[in-house]
Amino acid sequence: METTRQNKISRLLQKELSEIFLLQTKAMPGILISVSAVRISPDMSIARVYLSVFPSEKAEEMVKNINENMKSIRFELGTRVRHQLRIIPELKFFVDDSLDYIEKIDSLLK
Repeated sequence: METTRQNKISRLLQKELSEIFLLQTKAMPGILISVSAVRISPDMSIARVYLSVFPSEKAEEMVKNINENMKSIRFELGTRVRHQLRIIPELKFFVDDSLDYIEKIDSLLK
């Protein structure tokens, strides 16, 4: 169960990371990255970020690329939230495949 502070920080990080990815993907037509969820550890040091990538065929490649460029993303995030947070959490990015799972279940039910 997350505390109120964890929920507030998760929502803040989700909003800011969504804006960062929106600006970065404008240069890559045909690719859309959205932040579906952010889970933050109780000590506020690690944030697990779940990304939905469209088209889903490129999801693994994009998340691998994002994890390689994590330092620059964390720096950009730090410049945006430096007045709200004292310590910027370490970011770990994962593929959110819940939409693919829903489509699979839906096709099985048909």
